[in-house]
Amino acid sequence: MARKMLIDGEISNSTSAEGEQNYDFDLFVIGAGSGGVRAARTSAGFGAKVAICELPFNPISSEVVGGVGGTCVIRGCVPKKILVYGASFRGEFEDARNFGWELSEQIDFNWKKLLHNKTQEIIRLNGVYKRLLTNAGVTMLEGEGKLVGAHAVEVKQPDGSKQQYSARHILIATGSRAQRANIPGKELAITSDEALSLDELPKRAVILGGGYIAVEFASIWRGMGVTVDLFYRKELPLRGFDDEMRAVVARNLEGRGIKLHPGTNLSELSKTEDGIRVVTDHGDEIMADVVLFATGRSPNTKRLNLEAVAVEVDKTRAIKVDEYSRSSVPSIWAVGDVTNRINLTPVALMEGTCFAKTVFGGQPTKPDYNFVPCAVFSIPPLSVVGLSEQQAIEQAKSDVLVYASTFNPMKNTISGLVFHVLRRQEKTIMKLVVDSETDKVLGASMCGPDAAEIMQGIAIALKCGATKAQFDSTVGIHPSAAEEFVTMRSLTRRVAAGSKAKTNL
Repeated sequence: MARKMLIDGEISNSTSAEGEQNYDFDLFVIGAGSGGVRAARTSAGFGAKVAICELPFNPISSEVVGGVGGTCVIRGCVPKKILVYGASFRGEFEDARNFGWELSEQIDFNWKKLLHNKTQEIIRLNGVYKRLLTNAGVTMLEGEGKLVGAHAVEVKQPDGSKQQYSARHILIATGSRAQRANIPGKELAITSDEALSLDELPKRAVILGGGYIAVEFASIWRGMGVTVDLFYRKELPLRGFDDEMRAVVARNLEGRGIKLHPGTNLSELSKTEDGIRVVTDHGDEIMADVVLFATGRSPNTKRLNLEAVAVEVDKTRAIKVDEYSRSSVPSIWAVGDVTNRINLTPVALMEGTCFAKTVFGGQPTKPDYNFVPCAVFSIPPLSVVGLSEQQAIEQAKSDVLVYASTFNPMKNTISGLVFHVLRRQEKTIMKLVVDSETDKVLGASMCGPDAAEIMQGIAIALKCGATKAQFDSTVGIHPSAAEEFVTMRSLTRRVAAGSKAKTNL
């Protein structure tokens, strides 16, 4: 079967090119996470001869273990969401009484049972990903891959033996790894990898960081009854999100009993008989059973031998790529977190698909990073798509119209949450940001139950260029929270382009 491949920037028939030099594979992929697996399967579907290598499976990653499925499946999105579900039941049990369910006062939580079931699920998914690759005709190799040439990869197998393979194209999809804050005693802290596989549930947890992982684990552990202190450097968590939504999330975290420490960093950890002694940069001390560093992730490029092949990287050691995911070496490509573009699993999937279409499908395709939706699975969750109010004001050429709605979720009116001493302030908030000249909806955000499920549909509308008038003319589903997005007809505020964003906070 003749395959169309991208050769030196041009689409060419591969049969003529193959006569110049024979390779073991058309494509060799280093890293079998979401982006690598998608690229391998799609390329094989176009008729390419594909191999992929990945480290041996382990729930906690290191330089020598990983697993087919990558971070998302094994030690990221999937196990995290399972724990979010587990933590959410605490509130559900409280709510149930006002819906007529007579529950005993003592409801026990078995962490080890949840941990076991979570691990069984990621083992199952690891097997599913392997079968997907096998069924696509992809050759799977277990071991650590590194570059030894522009068209050559060396795989170090678990037994220490090494084997080299040649390929017309090499795709690097090794993702990223959690990093630790560089403070005295940092070895006493854990990262999200270990947090998903703790043998014992802590009673006291300190979390350093204000991003997705920090906020999500704060919600998870608090939902399981853990005392949680969350430290972050900024005034609000979730830097980069809409400021109004950041404040809502912070309020919800506090409402659920999480102690927030804005504008505070950690300066030292030390081991004592009572646990880990945590010292802040303000000189305060607190004791914890577990300290989680959720201080970001770094591209996983350290052991790839990039310098030997002159693959360019940026200051974070992320691989520099062009609009088609091609590196500075024409035969070497990269997708996913290792390129540090938008570090989300669905984005890695998109980049992997675009790569395969470009190189083997005869369809040069650039990843489209406009209107990429995302969610923070705090309890309740936050989900957004498009521009925040602050971004819209900075970028818009005309005034920005803001429509916002805050309401008590219908379920809460019966459950008694509005009267609960810890959670009476927990309301749903929705927001649309609109260009006053074109009437196009530039961004949408929501914090409340089912936010991610609702925002996925909103993302399609924004991707299609929906206007506020089209939102308004859409019939809602009643009774639902989602209908609020098509009934927000009263303008909350109008902000002049280039001015400072204002909120009702």
